[in-house]
Amino acid sequence: MKEYVLSIDCGTQSIRALIFDKKGTLLAKSKQEFKPYFSINSGWAEQEVTFYWDTICSACNDLKEKYADLWEDLIAVSVTTQRDTCVVVDKNGKALRPAILWLDQRMAECEEPMPRVYRMMVKTINMTYEIESYRKKFKANWIKENEPEIWEKTYKYLLLSGYVNLRLTGEFVDSIASQIGHIPFDFKNKKWASKYDIKNFIFDIERDKFPKLIKSGEIMGKITKEASMQTGIKEGLYVIASGSDKGCDTLGTGCIDESKGSISLGSAVTIQTTAKRFYEISKYNPPYPAINPECYNPEVQINRGYWMISWFKREFAMKEVLEAKKLNVTPESLLDKHLKKVPPGSHGLILQPYWGAGIKKPEAKGAIIGFGDIHTRVHIYRAIIEGINYALLEGIENIQKKSGVHMNYVVLTGGGSNSDEICQITADVLNRPVYRVQTHETSGLGAAITSYVALGIYTSFDEAVRNMVHYKDEFKPDGRNTEIYSQLYNKVYKQMYPRMKKLYQNIMDITKYPK
Repeated sequence: MKEYVLSIDCGTQSIRALIFDKKGTLLAKSKQEFKPYFSINSGWAEQEVTFYWDTICSACNDLKEKYADLWEDLIAVSVTTQRDTCVVVDKNGKALRPAILWLDQRMAECEEPMPRVYRMMVKTINMTYEIESYRKKFKANWIKENEPEIWEKTYKYLLLSGYVNLRLTGEFVDSIASQIGHIPFDFKNKKWASKYDIKNFIFDIERDKFPKLIKSGEIMGKITKEASMQTGIKEGLYVIASGSDKGCDTLGTGCIDESKGSISLGSAVTIQTTAKRFYEISKYNPPYPAINPECYNPEVQINRGYWMISWFKREFAMKEVLEAKKLNVTPESLLDKHLKKVPPGSHGLILQPYWGAGIKKPEAKGAIIGFGDIHTRVHIYRAIIEGINYALLEGIENIQKKSGVHMNYVVLTGGGSNSDEICQITADVLNRPVYRVQTHETSGLGAAITSYVALGIYTSFDEAVRNMVHYKDEFKPDGRNTEIYSQLYNKVYKQMYPRMKKLYQNIMDITKYPK
């Protein structure tokens, strides 16, 4: 019998069911795309919870029908999902309301203050704004305030990963490496926060409303009869604890130590590495639990990231969007041809990608400087890509400062990594070799690696990565381009935020721009 594993990757805009072998070869794939969310109020982002499950069932049954021979040789299944998307369920596991996605911008009022001793502690460390922001972004706090009848019925508060694992195993279980979001989680010790941890007062929720946590790389349950009937997966098949999509990306790109960085060019762009010790890149910004339970994933995130590409297409590239539909290609493939017409540095057009500033820089706004009559919309497109990479370079420098380890190269994943032009620009700006692995489905590959380790086919994550991750494309930095980018980064980009911070604050104060 051949030994294959099934990875279910539940993203923001699609769900993929993927079959891998123990060499890391993607043997079969079913991708089901969908509109990422609906919004009944401005800033809200929700999705029907059963829609995720129905789409998973559809993808799995599609694979079973098309690849029956492979399907019969499955030995395990593992789930990786988007982060910080919450689901509330009753005692029977039935969803009580739509899922609230990580993109959602609603805020709770939190009029009742935290206990005085914790307020004093927060004030002492000058974190009052940040802590209050975390409280208001905790979706359970919003539900308690606005939908008390729902909260009264809530038996478990789950992340999306926990909900999918519930549907597969019938148990309220989830992976430790999936616990990333606005929840009272102790990232250092990889467990729910202790009784007197301040996170329990920020994220005020009863402890018994959370699922049981399992280490990644361990068996968390088996496929139930009901799940088997709906998905087509064999009853009794092992369900393996893996982790979040970004964490699986990092494992699936082979970035298993601090000398390597995994860059995900998705709606939110991230740079992650893998460390054996716990350290904060910036104050109170903890690393996340890695798929390897002995490690952590320090991460820097550019909040809006390649969402800015979607923004650009909508606002400036309708011509390419319409032409791409006629040619049955992506708009990005047409825009990439234009990138070659603009030199490195975009004729002096510099973009700071703070379209979504985040808690650490709440007053920050996106900025583009250096306009002249030579500039076109294609210059803006290239400046977006270069600006995101400047932010990534800043993130790498911050990680290196804390780790004391030089990051020798990076591996790209996500939609942007499909472009050779973007990969080359990334190599030039970061002044590091850029690699792509054998598949774009790196989250699924990371989950597959975890399954093979859990079943003992590989004795360690290192051994599994050596056998399952293969670099197929390399982009080396061009020295001439790197010199231009280095000067622009150090003499212009890094000076922008400090010099414009006061202006950003004035904009917020004068226009009452929402935080």
